[in-house]
Amino acid sequence: MTTLLSGGTVIDGSGNPASLSDVLVEGERILDVGAPGTLGEADQVIDAAGKVVTPGFIDFHSHSDAYLVLEPDAPSKITQGITTEVNGQCGGSVAPRYGEARLSSDWASLLGDKLTWRSLGEYRTVLEAARPAVNTVQFVGHNTLRSSVVGYAGRLATPDELKRMENLLAHSLDEGAFGLTTGLIYQPGKYSDFEEVKRLAAVTAKQGGFYATHMRSEGDKILEAIDEVLALVEATQIRAEISHLKTSGKRNWHKIDAVLDKIQGAVDAGKLLGSDRYPFTAAGTDLDVVFPDWAGEGAAKAECVRLADPATRARIVSELDASGRDWSLVMVGGTWSKDTKRFSGRTIDKIAAELGVTPGAAVCQILALDECRTGGFFFGMSEDNLDKILLRPWIVPGSDASLRAPWGPLGADHPHPRAYATMPEFLRRLLKLGVSREDAIARMTGIPARRFGLKARGLVAPGYMADLLLLDFDNFRSASTYHDPHRFTTGVELVMVNGTITYQGGKFTGRRNGRFLERD
Repeated sequence: MTTLLSGGTVIDGSGNPASLSDVLVEGERILDVGAPGTLGEADQVIDAAGKVVTPGFIDFHSHSDAYLVLEPDAPSKITQGITTEVNGQCGGSVAPRYGEARLSSDWASLLGDKLTWRSLGEYRTVLEAARPAVNTVQFVGHNTLRSSVVGYAGRLATPDELKRMENLLAHSLDEGAFGLTTGLIYQPGKYSDFEEVKRLAAVTAKQGGFYATHMRSEGDKILEAIDEVLALVEATQIRAEISHLKTSGKRNWHKIDAVLDKIQGAVDAGKLLGSDRYPFTAAGTDLDVVFPDWAGEGAAKAECVRLADPATRARIVSELDASGRDWSLVMVGGTWSKDTKRFSGRTIDKIAAELGVTPGAAVCQILALDECRTGGFFFGMSEDNLDKILLRPWIVPGSDASLRAPWGPLGADHPHPRAYATMPEFLRRLLKLGVSREDAIARMTGIPARRFGLKARGLVAPGYMADLLLLDFDNFRSASTYHDPHRFTTGVELVMVNGTITYQGGKFTGRRNGRFLERD
C-alpha cells in the first residue's frame, strides 16, 4: 500500500528550510521525498496543497503508561500531533510492580481488572495487545522500584534491598526499558540518598540506558540539585536529562540565569543532554504534595489514616496555615468525590472563604473526601523565565501529562491543559520569541529523536518511519484552559503513525499502529 502526500510544504524536522514537496509512503516507511509530481502514482493520494507536512511530534516527558491500555486511541495526544511519548517519568512507572508498590490512585482505580501485570515485560504484552495509537518509550521509575522492594518507609535502603533494586532494574532494562527516572520530591524516592541513585544509575549506564530526573529541588535548592545531577553523571557516565526545567516560587525566579548558565555549561561539556519543558507557568501534580514531610510519609493510605485522627489532622492544618504558602496560587484540579467536584478549577483561598475555614482546613477537607487523590495546579513560575528557558536550543517539549479524552472514565477528570495543548502552545511561544518554523519543528521532532536515539524517527526523509502530520499551520492552536480543559487542539488534519492513518478530518479512524520502542 502506497500513500502520496501531494504538494505540501515539508518542514522535515532537521532545521533545514521548508520545501514544496511530495512525500511517498510505502507500508510503514517513507519511500521518497521529492518535487511535486516527480514521485509517480500511489494507491492513495492526499492533497496537501496549502498545508504543512512535518514529522510526528515527540512528547519527551509523559505519563500515559497506564492510560494507553485504557484509552489506546490516545485522543488528547493524537489531536495535538503527538506520535511518540516518553513515559515512566518523575520516578513513577507502570512497572515493575511488586511488594508494596502501588500505581498512582487514578491509574489503579480506573484500570480495574485491566491491571494484570507485574513485570515490565508483562505490561508490554498487555500494551501491545491494546494496539495503542502512539509509539511509547518506556522508562522505569525509581519510586516504583523502591516501593517494590523497600515499601514506603521513610528510611534509607539496606544493602540487601539496594541489591534487589539493582537486579529488578537490570531485568526491566533487559525487557525493553529505555532507562531510569527519578522523582526526588515524591514518596518514597525522597528518602533515598545519592549513593542509592548512583548505584541504580550505574546499572542503567552499563546497559546503555538513559536517566531523566525530577530533581530534589526546583526552587530553593535548585542549583544544589543540578550539582547532584552532574555529580551523578561524573560518577556513572550516564546520559542524563533534567525534567521540566523551572525555577519554582517567586523568591527563586532571580536564579534563572545562574540555572541556565550551569546547565548550558554542562550541555556544552557533554555532561547533560538538555531538558524538557511544558509551555505553561503552573505545575500540575497531587494536591497532597503541600503536606509536611511527616504527614506525607507512606503516601495516600497513611495520609488518610492521619486525616481521620482529629488531633493529627489539627496538627496538619496548623502547619499548612503556618507554611507561608500563597493559597491563591494553588488550584484544585481533578477530584474524585461528588462532594468535591465543584472545587475543580478553583483556588484554595476562594474555596476556604466559601467554606468559612482556613486554607489548611480546606485542603484537608478536600483530600479527606477524595481519599487523598486530588490533583492540584501550582502557579509558581514566571512567564519571563519560561521564555528564557524556551529560547535555549536544548529545550524540547514535554507535556508532563497523561493522555486524556473528553469521554469515558478519563473525561470525568479535570486535567491540566498541557494534556491537550502542549504542542501548539510550545510552537506558538517559540514563534513569538523569534524562533523559525524550521528550528521550532526540529525541537519537537528531530532533536528529541536524536537525543534518545530513536532510530529512523523524527525526520521526513527516505527510509524513516512514516510518523507524519498534515497541519493547517495557521490554525494549529490550543483550545484547552485551566477551567475547561477537555478541548482538542485545532489544525491537525491528519496523523499517520508507522504508515497508518489514525486520525483524519477530525475523526479517529480506529486504525492504530503505535509501537513499544526499544533502545538500539
